[in-house]
Order: sequence, then structure tokens, then C-alpha cells
Amino acid sequence: MNWPHAPVHWTFDAGIYMVTAGTHQKALLFDTPAKLDQLQQCLLDTAAEFGWRLEAWAVMANHYHVVARSPADPATLAEWIRKLHACSARELNRVDEVSGLKVWFQYWDTHLTHQPSYLARLAYVHRNPARHGVVRDARLYRWCSASWFEQNAPAAFVQTVRALNTDTVNVVDDF
Repeated sequence: MNWPHAPVHWTFDAGIYMVTAGTHQKALLFDTPAKLDQLQQCLLDTAAEFGWRLEAWAVMANHYHVVARSPADPATLAEWIRKLHACSARELNRVDEVSGLKVWFQYWDTHLTHQPSYLARLAYVHRNPARHGVVRDARLYRWCSASWFEQNAPAAFVQTVRALNTDTVNVVDDF
């Protein structure tokens, strides 16, 4: 039997995807504000370059979560993530003055086709820094879209997302 040793990435249909990636051996590599700034900027820049519209993100010391709307060709997801990981790894190696440090382990993606699932994951990503105990209120964590979302989304939509219970959301997040 030919069984994959990594997550299978089936990106056939345009739409909204959730992506989670973790650092190699869950190492806390992005452990300073400057490193988190760099990773977040790389995330924003590469998403725009490949035509992915971010709807939620949370960047942590050893992982990140993203909810993004694909361009017409969602197969660009693999290229986007490959460039994001290469860009952020090169910059981290430069800042830490090391060579060849393995930064990323792998990533998982899910095509969100069911509205309640999409809304729950949007809430989950916005709350992730608080879930991990990094901050009490994720809106105060500058490497997360929670504050941006509340300032830019329609108030009724913000209230809908804020009211959702995310306790049963099934997301790879053992970081």
C-alpha cells in the first residue's frame, strides 16, 4: 500500500482554506518580537504575491494558523507555503547567524466548504494566542488578526464570530 508520510494537500477547488504549519520539532524559533514581525510580514507579502486573501492569521513562536480565500487556482497554495517557509527560514537563519537550520516541519490544509466550519475556524484562529496562554485577549497580540478583524469587518459579522464556541473545532494545534 502506498501510504503518504505527510499530510495530503488536495487543493482542487477555489474557496476558503485553513492552513496550519509548525516548526521543526515544535522548537520556539520565532521567540522575539523582531522574528515574529519578520514572519508575519513574510506571511502577508507572500499571500499577496500568490493572490491569497487573508481573513485570519495568528503567528506564534512555533506555529501559525491562517484562514485565506484562494485565487482562481487554489493549487498555488503549495507554492505560496513553500515560498513563505523558504523566505522565513532564510531570514531566521540570517538573524540567528546560523546556516542550514531546519525551520519548518510540514503544513496541514483544509478546504472549508461548510459555513459553520468556516466561521468556527475563523474564531479559532483569532483566539489562538489566548488559547495558548500567550495573552489574555488575542486582540492585544500584534501578530494576530483579531484586532484587525474587529476594526474592519461589519459589526454583525464580528458579533457572530465572537459568539461561536470553538471548544470542539478539530485543528492540528498541539504546539
